[in-house]
Amino acid sequence: MAGSSHGHGHTPAAWTGVIIAFIGFCVAGAFMVMDNPVGFWAGMALTLVGGVVGGAMRLAGLGQKPQRPARVATSES
Repeated sequence: MAGSSHGHGHTPAAWTGVIIAFIGFCVAGAFMVMDNPVGFWAGMALTLVGGVVGGAMRLAGLGQKPQRPARVATSES
């Protein structure tokens, strides 16, 4: 499966959700080091917002299109 990505994750919904979640992880990590629990939880909330935004964008049609199953050829005699 290394060479067959079929566009997995290469959509605006995926990129937006991951970028927002990554920023949330960075914010949470920075505030964890600064010993600020309120900032840490704000960063964790931002991480969850990334998932919600990505899911909403997918529902709006900006995600990967559903794959149709491949047709299996049958030989009838």
